[in-house]
Amino acid sequence: MRDDAQHSRRSFIRAASTGIGALAVGFDATSRAWAAEAPAGTPGAAGTAGAGSDFRHVPHLDGRLLIDPADLKPYEDDYGHLVHRTPRAALLPGSVRDVAAMIAFCGPLGIPVAPRGQGHQAYGQAQVEGGLIIDLGPLDTIAIDTRANTATVGAGAVWSAVLAASLAHGLTPPVFTDYIELSIGGTLSAGGLGGASQQHGAQVDNVLELQVVTGTGEIRTCSRTREADLFHAALSGLGQVGVITRAVIELVAAPTSVRSYSLVYPTVAALTAAQRVAVGDGRFDWLEGTILPDGSGGWLYILGGSAFYDATPPDDNALIGDLGYVGPAQIQDSPYQAFVDDLAPTVAALKASGEWYDPHPWFNGFLPDAATDALVAATLAATTPADLGASGLVLLYPVPAAKLTTPLLSVPDSDLVFLLAVLRTAAPDGGALPAPALLQANRDLYLQFQAVGGTQYPVGAIPMTAADWRKQYGARWETFRAAKQRFDPFGILAPGQGIFAPAH
Repeated sequence: MRDDAQHSRRSFIRAASTGIGALAVGFDATSRAWAAEAPAGTPGAAGTAGAGSDFRHVPHLDGRLLIDPADLKPYEDDYGHLVHRTPRAALLPGSVRDVAAMIAFCGPLGIPVAPRGQGHQAYGQAQVEGGLIIDLGPLDTIAIDTRANTATVGAGAVWSAVLAASLAHGLTPPVFTDYIELSIGGTLSAGGLGGASQQHGAQVDNVLELQVVTGTGEIRTCSRTREADLFHAALSGLGQVGVITRAVIELVAAPTSVRSYSLVYPTVAALTAAQRVAVGDGRFDWLEGTILPDGSGGWLYILGGSAFYDATPPDDNALIGDLGYVGPAQIQDSPYQAFVDDLAPTVAALKASGEWYDPHPWFNGFLPDAATDALVAATLAATTPADLGASGLVLLYPVPAAKLTTPLLSVPDSDLVFLLAVLRTAAPDGGALPAPALLQANRDLYLQFQAVGGTQYPVGAIPMTAADWRKQYGARWETFRAAKQRFDPFGILAPGQGIFAPAH
């Protein structure tokens, strides 16, 4: 059976490349001056500022507008702990109308706006200097429709809550990020990948409808057949065209149990060869890969495959007998809900040890199949366990490109792509592993990805130029830019990544 401690550590690894699929939007530009007088309006009874503040003429709000520095302190940081920016205000919306009203207020004044879910970004994407944070947490409603097999969820709801609500009806979302305490709006703005992506694509590929508040404060409902241009620009759009406030997501029948296999391989090439076999015939419901230091200067290459079942466990030999692993297989059975949420104890331990609060200069990128083995091997040859840090690790997930149908989830031109996540933990306060050096390492690795036709999965900490972003989106760049100009004409939404304006 699989060792629980190793499993817990391996499970945390899964969180990085996919769990960081949280809202990758924000503001990273020089603060714009707030107007001394805002357009006349009716102050909300709860939370608007008193006389003498810039907010005395904000629209009426159902929720609260925070302006006290103590209240704003949590919004100056994120999981990356690399960037710290101070907003001028934070909205706790009491309704979607609040989101629309404040965006409409900010637009003509040029006030930058950054939506924020759980703050699980790596590089300040949902922070804003001198602007407005929209904390989507209060928009957390969940409604399950058992006739249509859908969930209608507010953007602030977290995936763990959606899992619990849907399981009460024998249903489940088809794809989860590995860390499930992330917001719906966050992962849908980025992509949302996990072990089930090799079967069902990313979370964005399983969305039927969105409610989006555009950069002009309009509340719009869109889908593949209704305002499709907004729909496709919002999903994986990094908040550039609007704030996702509600989503209708597909649900599937939930299994009762999961049998998981951990298989060890001697090299990157051996691991990816086995992954290609498993992807090719779809034998696993959940497939991933983890690379860990082996304690003697080398690496452990681990295939993690899981099969769902109800009453009868799967045939072990049929699933893993031809996968050519070395040593004994580690096999574990789990209830489905515990399997999906198996990072919870590890996260608690990391918070207790303090490692959760260390800087996390994470790298996430997609590689074309043909370039994967050589580039991953070269990356590992140039990486030491010390480079990864105390809780760092490497993930390597295969996903058929045909499963990734969302246009702005940019992946290489390859039938099979691999998501490589190098999840580094830097020493705090500029210690032995200073964050700036690791950010430069991320930049250097990204350029290697570019050279072989790779792209970044834009949820990590990779310094990017405007030219990089144009190359990232390739033929989709002009369409994306036109959508930005149409739906955010004031240019206030989420400029932090420097996609359409320089980041500073």
